[in-house]
Amino acid sequence: MQSHDTTSKKNSPVKNIIELTIWEALIPVFALVAMLFYNVFYVFGDDALSGSNQFLLLLGAAVAAVLGYFKKVSYKHMLEMVAENVKSTTGALLILLLVGALAGTWLISGIIPSMIYYGLQILNPTFFLVASVIICSIISIATGSSWTTSATVGIALIGIGNTLGIPAGMTAGAVLSGAYFGDKMSPLSDTTNLAPAMAGADLFDHIKYMAYTTVPTIIITLIIFLIIGLNIDTNGSPDITDKLEAINGAFNISPWLFCIPLLVVVLIIRKTPPLVALLLGTIFGAIAAIIAQPQIVMTIAQADTLNFESAYKGVMKAITVNTAVETSSSELNDLFTAGGMNGMLGTIWLIICAMVFGGVMEAIGALSIISKSLLSIATTTFGLFASTVTSCLALNVTASDQYLALVVPGKMFKKAYEEKGLAPENLSRTLEDSGTVTSVLVPWNTCGAYQSGVLGVSVADYFVFAFFNWISPFMTLLFAAFSIKIKKLVKS
Repeated sequence: MQSHDTTSKKNSPVKNIIELTIWEALIPVFALVAMLFYNVFYVFGDDALSGSNQFLLLLGAAVAAVLGYFKKVSYKHMLEMVAENVKSTTGALLILLLVGALAGTWLISGIIPSMIYYGLQILNPTFFLVASVIICSIISIATGSSWTTSATVGIALIGIGNTLGIPAGMTAGAVLSGAYFGDKMSPLSDTTNLAPAMAGADLFDHIKYMAYTTVPTIIITLIIFLIIGLNIDTNGSPDITDKLEAINGAFNISPWLFCIPLLVVVLIIRKTPPLVALLLGTIFGAIAAIIAQPQIVMTIAQADTLNFESAYKGVMKAITVNTAVETSSSELNDLFTAGGMNGMLGTIWLIICAMVFGGVMEAIGALSIISKSLLSIATTTFGLFASTVTSCLALNVTASDQYLALVVPGKMFKKAYEEKGLAPENLSRTLEDSGTVTSVLVPWNTCGAYQSGVLGVSVADYFVFAFFNWISPFMTLLFAAFSIKIKKLVKS
């Protein structure tokens, strides 16, 4: 079968392969989901991504390989397909490493702290909920992490909201709406990198294409919170003086630091290759750190004076390993940490293991069979999008992890989108619109459990008010139903 041989032309087609039935093709998928469900739900919980989920992807690949053995697929062919799959993610893996490096230099240079500093100053009692969405959006874009945002500024906003007489569930919904919007739109986010890696899309094309559905959704969210804010009574005014003083005391805050993010944005708009844009952003961030935050560079380098050696050591540590800058506010300290390139290794590990699973599934013909079955059921473009959304939601409920809700449907649907003549950005956008943001709405999902635990608000209490999170999948289906911004695959 030609559909089983998609390796380079030097490899001869594999002969005598016995074609799988749809139920046989789904055996590795069902086995993987069952293992992941047990692993996350009953054993490791939030810690499942530290390695156990990655290993289960390899076990899923082993199940597929055993099935392939009985169907006369050679070990060599399966290994070749794995190699091709891993090779296809080379750009994504390098981007992830540079994203980690950029996050490190943007922290110690004061770029990220400056964004947070100015963002916190837009609080107003009447517009508290709207301001909470905007603040969490800014911080999540700057840090690339919805979890860090909610665990730091989110907790502070819950406290401020309580003093103003605003229900905690309402404030939590605003916090999570902003946090997940920023997470989706930030090139520093691991899920924003993971989705295009699974779909085969370019990172910045993915972000640009995702904006079509994400921006209207956040606008609707802001309007709803504005209406709510204008119709509820608040008491007093929020006091954030201590937090502003803590940031100002640890960093030299300046709006001039925004020139570097602006430069990166301009490079992206001018279609500069992502690796080049991120590398330049990292280098300029390092230079800014030495000029604007010499005391922080010296502290990281454990040096008493700033010279070439200490500057080099401080910057290199920020780029490569975990870095933390302490402030006088314990509530904000988690915001001012960055993992550097080392912090991205978990996501890189996950991608490689996912590529092993996908490669074996492709080699034995399982993905081709699943794709054909999906296309026979989802005969329309809308049907394909709806199937993707449903799969992501199902994985969030069963596998209990947002990363797996991107990885498994991403591998299953990639070929179906190609055969339908749809660009990979359609798939990567749908994965994020339905997989990333809805994870926080499931109480037993790692995201739902984490966010409710951190914010001290149950999922049931914030579910309705997390408007951005549950409107997002409907928005992507609306665009599909009316064929709005559905990019077609360009034949090379």
